[in-house]
Amino acid sequence: MDDLLQEFIAETRETLEALSGEIIAWESDPSDRNRLDAIFRFVHTVKGSCGFLDLPRLARLSHAAEDVLAAVRSGAREPDTALVNAVLAIVDRIGEIVEAIDAGAALDDTGEDLLIAALDQGDQGAASVVQASIPVAQRAPSRSVRLNVDLLDRMMSGMSDMVLARNELARRLRDDGADPAVEAALERLSLTVAEMRDTVTRTRMQKIDALFSALPRMVRDTAAELGKSVTLHVEGADVELDREMIEMMRDPLVHMVRNSIDHGIETPVQRRALGKRESGRLTVAARQSGNQIIIEISDDGQGIDTDRLIAKIAGTGRSERELRALSDKAKLDLVFEAGLSTKDEATSISGRGVGMDVVRANIEQIGGRIDLDNSPGRGLRIAIHVPLTLSIISTIGVGVGDQRFAISRQAIEEIVRVGGDAIRIDMLGDTPAATVRERRMPLVDLTGTLGMAAAHTPPSMLVIVGVVGGSYALAVDSVLDHEELVIKPAAPAVMATGLYAGQTLPDSGLPMLLLDCTGIASAAGLAFHREISADDDEPEVIEAERPSALLFDDLDGVRRLVPLSVIDRVEPVSADAIRFAAGRLRLSIDGRIIPLATQGDIGNRLDVSVLRLRDGAMEIGYAIADALDIVILPDTIAAARDVGPVAGVVALDGEQIELLDVHWLFATHGEEHDQESPPLCLIDGADTVWMTTFLKPALEGAGYKVATKLKPGEAAAVVLTMDSGAPAQIGTAPVVRLRQDRSANGANDDSIYRYDRGALLAALAERAGGRGR
Repeated sequence: MDDLLQEFIAETRETLEALSGEIIAWESDPSDRNRLDAIFRFVHTVKGSCGFLDLPRLARLSHAAEDVLAAVRSGAREPDTALVNAVLAIVDRIGEIVEAIDAGAALDDTGEDLLIAALDQGDQGAASVVQASIPVAQRAPSRSVRLNVDLLDRMMSGMSDMVLARNELARRLRDDGADPAVEAALERLSLTVAEMRDTVTRTRMQKIDALFSALPRMVRDTAAELGKSVTLHVEGADVELDREMIEMMRDPLVHMVRNSIDHGIETPVQRRALGKRESGRLTVAARQSGNQIIIEISDDGQGIDTDRLIAKIAGTGRSERELRALSDKAKLDLVFEAGLSTKDEATSISGRGVGMDVVRANIEQIGGRIDLDNSPGRGLRIAIHVPLTLSIISTIGVGVGDQRFAISRQAIEEIVRVGGDAIRIDMLGDTPAATVRERRMPLVDLTGTLGMAAAHTPPSMLVIVGVVGGSYALAVDSVLDHEELVIKPAAPAVMATGLYAGQTLPDSGLPMLLLDCTGIASAAGLAFHREISADDDEPEVIEAERPSALLFDDLDGVRRLVPLSVIDRVEPVSADAIRFAAGRLRLSIDGRIIPLATQGDIGNRLDVSVLRLRDGAMEIGYAIADALDIVILPDTIAAARDVGPVAGVVALDGEQIELLDVHWLFATHGEEHDQESPPLCLIDGADTVWMTTFLKPALEGAGYKVATKLKPGEAAAVVLTMDSGAPAQIGTAPVVRLRQDRSANGANDDSIYRYDRGALLAALAERAGGRGR
């Protein structure tokens, strides 16, 4: 907290110095709205900071000044000389208290009530008397060095030029060949440049924890003041951001967190009525994406009521018809209207019309942007994208067509080449998916996503990219060199696409764009969700990510769904590979025979599409007419009345769609294959031809492996013979003897009649230790 307090003191000093001229100018022209707004924002910021720094005197003074300035902005009060003097007195007193805090000196609060009274009454004399009677604290000498940001910028720019020069020198030596001594010198230069780069970078970079550390107290106090219960979760506190960016992000973050608690999260009573847990969840997370830092503020509250927004704005004279004709995104953006507040009464938290308009202005001032993701009744997610002033990051170059792009190494999980069964690309309807060592993930074609001419050949390389909530495979033509590159913000029009995180100039001398992997996923229509678990002391059923399913037309003409997680692949097969054999339909594929389930006739089709379904141990096929699309399974399923291939019905885009019961399918059609090797039954002695011809299929059906001779290293679990003189045991294997006659020759004869199937299998299972079926 000491570090935050020192930052608050330094920031307040600088603002007061910059604001002194504005205050004097406003005194001469109280009708100047711009200067009024600047003073208002100052006292508003001081008030917000005092809340989590526990400075009640400053909070009381700034709150009183904010009330009066808000009345002036709304036109309820006239900014006469008496009022201006009272405001100036409050601002001066704020400065004196800040200096006393920094010096560790006590400062009597005598007269502060009169200062506030002067604000309320516009009493010029009261303000003057108070100012004359209040002792002024001596300003303590500064205990830190504050460098001009321009100087740090020049240091980083020079360091970036050194990195580029080093890269260029390395490329030339690599192309032209070099003396080993020169290469050794280059290596030493590279190490020195890397160390200098890290040192210079650290002069500007600071962990974002400096921005987040004050949030727990602020959330606690704000929630308590509003009578709400809120649990704060902070992620990515180790992410580093430019120091200036952190300072400029402080006020916007405070605004949005307080708004989430005030406007978004419901009271405990309201949450219970809605079936939510009493304590609201507020998550503040930071992550780096190329040359951008993305800060997300998300809550599980009520979201934004766009109808209420429209009604509020229409009340100011705007056309309600035009407002309601806006797109959903444009309706959400109405929250950034200047002076808008959905609160009917002003409080110390909100309701003064200062918030999202100021937030967006501050963010855009530093080259950032704000995205809103609204889920009415379920919450709001605010994503703030802010650029790093300059950054040198490790990248991997990729090629698509004749274009080259860079991807941050931090985002890459692995790079694989397509080929074989372990790494392949399957089509689920019209949607491609990648399977990497039995791991199914979405496939994104970089060429198509960037709007380039589609390739005529399938991709040969996949870059597995990790983003918040999941991973996807990015199809590229080639993977190029690894380089450390200087990343700078690209042109605003380029950054606005959301596909790029910056631009760079590699040692080839050709400009190259850095891809924003999260933006690529969003443009491709992928939506990943973080899995949220309830706290141990707050048991709750948390909504998990809804599963995906394949929508398809079945052979009987009915449109159905099957969970995507059980589909290994969708494959076209020839109808000739399907046969009714041994009591069921079977499919010959990949040198194997698997059970096949259908609903409807294959008829005269020359080929059919087959869903190859796996549960980890078994595989079955399911013949369909056509795979259509991948969709999200709805929450509610109307269960089927009877147990069978259909589990129930779901509503999808207003249409009733049947959902396959995969448990029933595997229970009815699945054929287990033991994971351990089956017991070996050795056929020995005379009549091996008869036993092989007549008994082998039955024995294999019972789970035995059948052989007429042992291979080196093999051992039989049981021996089957028709020799009457065979011993009771051959080697270590017990023997089961068969006889041709129905009746036994002697009372002690334990042989089994060769056509007594039940007795034969029972004897084999007993002798083999129960390993057969």
